[in-house]
Amino acid sequence: MIEFHSQNDFTLTNEVEIQNWISKVVMDEGYELGDVSYVFCSDEYLHDINVQFLNHDTYTDIISFDYTMGKLIGGEIYVSTDRVAENAAAYNTEFDKELHRVLIHGILHFCGYKDKSEEEADKMREMEELSLKKLILI
Repeated sequence: MIEFHSQNDFTLTNEVEIQNWISKVVMDEGYELGDVSYVFCSDEYLHDINVQFLNHDTYTDIISFDYTMGKLIGGEIYVSTDRVAENAAAYNTEFDKELHRVLIHGILHFCGYKDKSEEEADKMREMEELSLKKLILI
């Protein structure tokens, strides 16, 4: 089950379509969907999590806590909508497209994709693009 929560005033549109899309990506990667919780929040909220739990004093667009067991995907994904908006402007793209990229980025981590090395980051970007092509919004 995929749930969406907000610590700020953000509201996700097309929630059912997004859930279906994420489920499809998970299945296409050979995994089963367990419990995944997304939390939309501010830069400051996510920064506090980054400092408290990861000992990183930096701002970021996403932090994921992976509870995947075997092939059962599960975890918490925190998304700074402030940072998504800034990144969308910086990369000259729409907010929703950048948001979708971040949403699937966390899921791809749960599927085993990493982004620490340049090679891993390239593969992650490739998988993000492939996954974005599967998104159909009504």
